[in-house]
Amino acid sequence: MQSLTTTLYPTSVSPPSLDLYPLRQTVSSVLSPPTAGYNRRGMASRGESASFKPLAARQTSISGDGDGYCTLVDFAGYGGGGANVGDDLVVLLYHLQHACKRIASLVASPFNSSLGKLSVNSSTGSGRDAPKPLDIVSNDIILSSLRNSGKVAVMASEEDDTPTWIKDDGPYVVVVDPLDGSRNIDASIPTGTIFGIYNRLVELDHLPVEEKAELNSLQRGNRLVASGYVLYSSATILCVTLGSGTHAFTLDHSTGEFVLTHQNIKIPPRGQIYSVNDARYFDWPKGLRKYIDTVRQGKGQNPKKYSARYICSLVADLHRTLLYGGVAMNPRDHLRLVYEGNPLAYVVEQSGGKASDGKREILSIQPVKLHQRLPLFLGSVEDVTELESYGDVQQTVNPGYEV
Repeated sequence: MQSLTTTLYPTSVSPPSLDLYPLRQTVSSVLSPPTAGYNRRGMASRGESASFKPLAARQTSISGDGDGYCTLVDFAGYGGGGANVGDDLVVLLYHLQHACKRIASLVASPFNSSLGKLSVNSSTGSGRDAPKPLDIVSNDIILSSLRNSGKVAVMASEEDDTPTWIKDDGPYVVVVDPLDGSRNIDASIPTGTIFGIYNRLVELDHLPVEEKAELNSLQRGNRLVASGYVLYSSATILCVTLGSGTHAFTLDHSTGEFVLTHQNIKIPPRGQIYSVNDARYFDWPKGLRKYIDTVRQGKGQNPKKYSARYICSLVADLHRTLLYGGVAMNPRDHLRLVYEGNPLAYVVEQSGGKASDGKREILSIQPVKLHQRLPLFLGSVEDVTELESYGDVQQTVNPGYEV
């Protein structure tokens, strides 16, 4: 059998210099000794930091050799842009981002994309919204990573009827939509993972497991410790808030690291884009139709005519809105408060935006059931405020299609 050889040809073209955000120069010179209880086996095998509290006083700036970039774990270890981030949360973020790397590989694989076309039986969804095997695989990946972290008491997932109790003394509660938009996989449309992290309510520890698992998962969004999403698209981007601004990290496939590329994202106070399914225009209430008609003609508070941009992938539509401004919306009772509304609302508000159901602030709403649905309007403060001023913007009927 002939052996396969690869010939490398020299080139005079130098690789581009990336403008990444530095926090460290030499890892070994700034890392403190690992704290007992960390799960370090997996980290060492992937060449990542085994401890997450670098000394801020010994930070150095990036040099010309380009090896001083800042990873998600480094960023959180330094305090997450100013937030009070403890070691437990940093360990949890490490395991959560590892799960998302695996999902990114899964959705990009030519051998697994067909899984998105197949449905399975579940009481949490029906028809086009029913879970698919790809959702279930992603759900299992995240659950496994959260178990391995040792930092999670309970995980509540959009794919499960009830929360999963993991560890009695886990300090955190995680709510997650493992793979939002998975029905679009076979068309190579962007998908995403959405997550929110709460503190465990220790005052509920005396209750039976099923009861305390559910009550821990039904916390209001204004109690979130951290939340974010991962966008699986031309680039894999993890956007997160730890309670002090919103920051985005892009997966570097050459190193397997999420690298800080968008620090302290600020959504423009007003945009010129709206994102909604225009095909449902005649099902909308009068107020919403009037708002869309007004901004499309440039007759609203912003004298410029608005453009429609709609991907039908919640994470992708929101990510564009964060960067360019405007409003992303679904006016009917479709999106889930616990798994989508609250985590994304926290990201938006931490970037200076606004999140509403058309009448109330999302983060102020008390969930009463795990799979509670609601309308969702996310985006620039001025755009969402103007939309709310039209009054009747929540769609209450769903003729001709399923929820």
